[in-house]
Amino acid sequence: QVQLVESGGGLVQPGGSLRLSCAASASILSFKSMGWYRQAPGKQRELVATITSGGTTNYADSVKGRFTISRDNAKNTVYLQMNSLKPEDTAVYYCNAYTWSLRDYWGQGTQVTVSS
Repeated sequence: QVQLVESGGGLVQPGGSLRLSCAASASILSFKSMGWYRQAPGKQRELVATITSGGTTNYADSVKGRFTISRDNAKNTVYLQMNSLKPEDTAVYYCNAYTWSLRDYWGQGTQVTVSS
């Protein structure tokens, strides 16, 4: 069983920055990909950014140029650097690990609120 623990959420003003972290209980290189998703109130969960085991990244159009996904293999941790935050980025952010056997693991989520 894989455990994912997110941290780094909080309240930030528009234009500000936050860095989310996701610590995995297994080697992150063992996963086909890892990523960040978010869910705003009344909306479906949506993809924010992913990174494959080979290092290829993918971003939602709404966050391109503002968010960066990265990883530290030695720490089994994936990060999401969020800059130029907007009120519409407010959501619960979830870490995801997708295995080669096509199984999803999810973290418990961390709240990000962008408000003045």
